[in-house]
Amino acid sequence: MHSSRIKYLFPLGLFIALFLDGTITQAFAPEMFTPAVAIESRLLLLWLIMAVCYSQAEHILLWAGIAGFFFDLYYTGILGIFVILLPLVVYLTQKTYQFFTGSFIVVLLIYLIDVTLLTLLFYLVNSLIGFTDAGLTTFIARTLGPTLAYNLAMFVILFIPLKNLFEKM
Repeated sequence: MHSSRIKYLFPLGLFIALFLDGTITQAFAPEMFTPAVAIESRLLLLWLIMAVCYSQAEHILLWAGIAGFFFDLYYTGILGIFVILLPLVVYLTQKTYQFFTGSFIVVLLIYLIDVTLLTLLFYLVNSLIGFTDAGLTTFIARTLGPTLAYNLAMFVILFIPLKNLFEKM
């Protein structure tokens, strides 16, 4: 029973997280995107990291690639960036997490490192293809710092409900 639950609820939650990333960004765009800050919601990544840490979901890398495809299709307009970056970050998390326990602090630090890595790699790819000309210090101050703060707050709010959900599945 439990394996069939995760089989259906994991992809459903993944696409809800994908939808929420865009919905939250759209709903709070005046607050999240100003001349001083550009906050990127990473609930999709949170869902994937929590699945790595607290579930027995199968094919997480494949699902990360599929979610990355839809993320690229709807949010970036460039197919390929998140199709590669999301599975890469999930793979690195899987390999790293096996050396740790699932405590709040450990998962928080892994998530913050993953948000940093994903956001930084996305910035570097956009710099390479000419979609941004912001310097690294501007990127860190305007995007990375606020993104980490926002995603830290979302992690603290959602940790216990998501952990309980994954453990029940």
